[in-house]
Amino acid sequence: MKIAAIVGSTRKESYNLKLAKYIQERYQDKFTLDIVEIGDLPFYNQDTENEPTAEVVEFKKRIKEADAVLWVTPEYNGTITANMKNAIDWLSRVDQVMIGKPSWIAGASMGALGTVKAQAHLRDILFAPGLSSPVLPGNEVLIGAVHEKMDENGDLTDEATIDFLDGVVDNVVQWLEKNYVVTN
Repeated sequence: MKIAAIVGSTRKESYNLKLAKYIQERYQDKFTLDIVEIGDLPFYNQDTENEPTAEVVEFKKRIKEADAVLWVTPEYNGTITANMKNAIDWLSRVDQVMIGKPSWIAGASMGALGTVKAQAHLRDILFAPGLSSPVLPGNEVLIGAVHEKMDENGDLTDEATIDFLDGVVDNVVQWLEKNYVVTN
């Protein structure tokens, strides 16, 4: 199973990028996680949507080839980042590669509530007509106080958080295999 990860932060030491890399490494026996860079995407413009740049073409290709998408979002001013919204806008136009493609949402922040507001907004956006991406309810990964739960290498160290993430991954994999992914 191949899952594309879109990380909403482009910061080099982003906790959300570290979380995506942690998931990529820890669950490599369950799926392949392709972390898709969005920092080089041009701003979405309807005037150029039918003749997109090479970066947009490659981005959409990698998402289209994935069985599902993991959105790893920080929370900026109570919502998702501008670059994540820009990536979503590209995905929702012309060939609309997200329609029917399942999504999974995670996020980490130094605040107590993780990225709860950003994830609620992202879920609403994913249900928009140009995306129509199903999300497994009840399996939100909200890691608050991440700076106290992750070491300098990007590994989660809090056993309760790791156990919770293990359970969510099992739920997501079962949901994908049952409903979306053909396995041999």
